[in-house]
Amino acid sequence: MNEQTPQPDNTAPDSSAPSAHVQPARRNPVAEAFARLNLTQLTLAVLTVIFLWQWLDGHRAIGDMQRQLAEKIAEMSANSKASQMLLAQNQDQVRELSVKIAMLEARYAEAQNQRAALEALYNDLSVSRDETALAEVEQMLMIAAQQLQLSANVKAALIAMQSGDARLQRMDRAAFNSLRKIISQDMDKLRALPSADISGINLQLDNLTSAVDGLPLVYQQRVTNETAQPAEPPKDEPAWRKLLREIWQEVKLLVRIENTGKAEIPLLPPDQEFFLRENLKLRLLSARLALLSRDENSFRAELKTAQLWTARYFDGKSNQGARMLAELKRLAASSISIELPDISGSLQAVRNYRLTQETTGERGYSKKGAR
Repeated sequence: MNEQTPQPDNTAPDSSAPSAHVQPARRNPVAEAFARLNLTQLTLAVLTVIFLWQWLDGHRAIGDMQRQLAEKIAEMSANSKASQMLLAQNQDQVRELSVKIAMLEARYAEAQNQRAALEALYNDLSVSRDETALAEVEQMLMIAAQQLQLSANVKAALIAMQSGDARLQRMDRAAFNSLRKIISQDMDKLRALPSADISGINLQLDNLTSAVDGLPLVYQQRVTNETAQPAEPPKDEPAWRKLLREIWQEVKLLVRIENTGKAEIPLLPPDQEFFLRENLKLRLLSARLALLSRDENSFRAELKTAQLWTARYFDGKSNQGARMLAELKRLAASSISIELPDISGSLQAVRNYRLTQETTGERGYSKKGAR
């Protein structure tokens, strides 16, 4: 049995046949997925770029804010350092003034101790009338010399010397005439000295120191009541003219142009204003110390500095400022330096006379004992 195998159907379309190019190609799912993937990536890329741009912009804004904050902190730190430096300078000046005051107090205490020692010596002296009188005169002359050396108080020294001369005059002894002559010559030297009102100047400096807190600063000038006072309106003035006049007066008060005579008006913050007033008080206190020590150069230098500060930082046109400047100028022109004379001759004469009397008394006592 021969069976023929079925032959393949040659009528099936061949993929390599030319008719395949003529038919429309089918869409590949992989290509479509790839196309969709490219669109997604493009979208993500755009979103990423937008996100990065926003992040960089925010980072830049944060950087600008940090830089501004750092500048503000640096400025505040510089101001704080300047304030600390001024405070340190003020503390140094206060310490120097404290040292000077301590020295004056030590000298005053030394003078008090010497006076106490002289009083004790006076109590321990002999009941002899001459020795007692000479001890009193010596004590008064020492007080006069100390008044001239410590505080240059000519009036107190002259009163002490006059008391010593009056004590010798009450003794009514011819042996004391030579001593009275020497004391009188020293008193004539003191009377010939020019007088300086130290206590009055000291009181005026104290008043100026108290008035520093009330001085107005130069940038705090205000329109006075005289310039701001409106003119008297007429009685029959119309309402519209009155309204226009009031509006014009209010407009004139908004702006004030004034020639202050200064190229630059210093503007001070509140803390610097406090230090300025305290420094001005320290200058006046230094002038008082120079006054008490009769240091005319330092006295005038401190008052000149105070005058310059007052004219620069405070309102010289106000009543307080003009009064302060006038007082400082007048005090700076005062003469407090007086060339004090030497009155140690009278004190040395009294001491020599006492030594002579003591030596004579001891010799007389020895002669009596030998007999």
